[in-house]
Amino acid sequence: MQTLTKTFTGAKIVIETLKQLGVDTIFGYPGGIVLSVYDELAQQSDIKHYLVRHEQSAVHCAEGYARVSDKCGVSVVTSGPGATNIVTGLANAYLDGFPLVVITGQVSAELLHQDAFQEVDIIDITKSCTKKNFQVKCAKDLQKTLIEAYETAMSGKKGPVVVDITKNVFSEKTEFHNIKPQITKIPCPNIDKAVELLKQAKRPLILTGGGAINASEEVIEFARSLNIPVVSTMMGLGVYPADYENYFGMVGIFGNANKAVRESDLIIAIGARFNDRIKGCLGDLSNKLIQIDINKVLPEAIGLIGDAKEILTELISKNIKVQNYTGWIKPETTYYKRSERMHSFEVLSEIQDCIKDKVVTTEVGQHQVWASRCLKFTKPRKFITSGGLGTMGFGFPAAIGACIANGEPVVCIAGDGSFQMNLQEIATCMDYKLPVKIFILNNGYLGMVRQFQEKICEHRYFATKISNPDFVKLAESYGALGLRVEKIEDIKLAVKQVMNYNGTALIDFVIEPEELL
Repeated sequence: MQTLTKTFTGAKIVIETLKQLGVDTIFGYPGGIVLSVYDELAQQSDIKHYLVRHEQSAVHCAEGYARVSDKCGVSVVTSGPGATNIVTGLANAYLDGFPLVVITGQVSAELLHQDAFQEVDIIDITKSCTKKNFQVKCAKDLQKTLIEAYETAMSGKKGPVVVDITKNVFSEKTEFHNIKPQITKIPCPNIDKAVELLKQAKRPLILTGGGAINASEEVIEFARSLNIPVVSTMMGLGVYPADYENYFGMVGIFGNANKAVRESDLIIAIGARFNDRIKGCLGDLSNKLIQIDINKVLPEAIGLIGDAKEILTELISKNIKVQNYTGWIKPETTYYKRSERMHSFEVLSEIQDCIKDKVVTTEVGQHQVWASRCLKFTKPRKFITSGGLGTMGFGFPAAIGACIANGEPVVCIAGDGSFQMNLQEIATCMDYKLPVKIFILNNGYLGMVRQFQEKICEHRYFATKISNPDFVKLAESYGALGLRVEKIEDIKLAVKQVMNYNGTALIDFVIEPEELL
């Protein structure tokens, strides 16, 4: 029996291929070049499109969705400024290692390199912040390119991929085939040397990073079998439950557990890439580091390159016994109150019980560090923050994507500076009736930079004191609930009201302007 071949336009092939890949959610912003793709979206119901208010937000939303769902996030934008607006989102996902396929429109193939209206070379622009990028100039290459893009985003160390499609492709017709993607698996390495080092260690310690998210159960079993301390990078919070007795805290320039790592004689690092903000705090790592990573390891490490879940399963099967060291002293974090005004750590300490088990996203700044210090995460994929790039404006749209992924209220911890980067996305929340809860720690400054100016520039504050809108009125102008809190005793009541509210809500917490981390 002969199989009938389907023939579609390029625009329809985009949608049908995404369906074939299991995509059910797209974040985007339309424009003339991608009009036919949007027309195809309008004629189907398997994929839901979420209209944002800025292309950067579309990519951050897709990343928030990917982080919570463990699926590939997808965005569609148009040519020119639509394409250039995605670069920050791509760089964010690239450094933190989360899978995205971002489709950009491009001028017709015959107009390339002629300075056509809204033509930019998005391929060269995004080479340094994507795993791979593609430009499709004819329809016959479209389906296989989209599938390869998805495979690339989801294989190995995950990350963003751009598919730039010229306008003529969308109207050209070609055959559509049934093709299944192939996700590449990395073989498990030889672990014998690591096993011997563990047996000899006197003060071993486990360090979890963002790459250990999918291996949380194995990390817990491995740590319990060895009965040794566990610390985490900011990106790895929640991989190992913060309420377990042998969890010692966070490492890095704002961490409280750096001393424990420096005093250990063997570090088993799982999914941590040791950037400068981590490595510089931990001293000499030579001769004391086993590094499990899917991508690359430090020259001074015993490297186990592969999937953390599989490597840990292998290590657990060895039933390793380590020497029982009883000299560990669990670190404590102390907080400094600068005035009688409300401080960030007081707000976050008060809301812990109210937001328990909810996904929390953050913007970037002092509030981000306070959230990582004060909130206790007991499960992976519950703390969503910009680690590698430190992107102001990431947290709120990421909360939108996370909320769509899990169908539950999501809390966004923001600073007044960061929130103003993408505050227009309140409209997106209202359009789709999303229960995103925005908690602004409002100090009237770009707090992190102000703190540096206090310490480094002898209190010469320049370009860090900022003006703000009335955030309560802003929320109300979009139709959301807005509250303001200025006293500690009012925190819990306001948070409970917002968490119980069926929709988008915002609390403006007015805090000490010059608090210090």
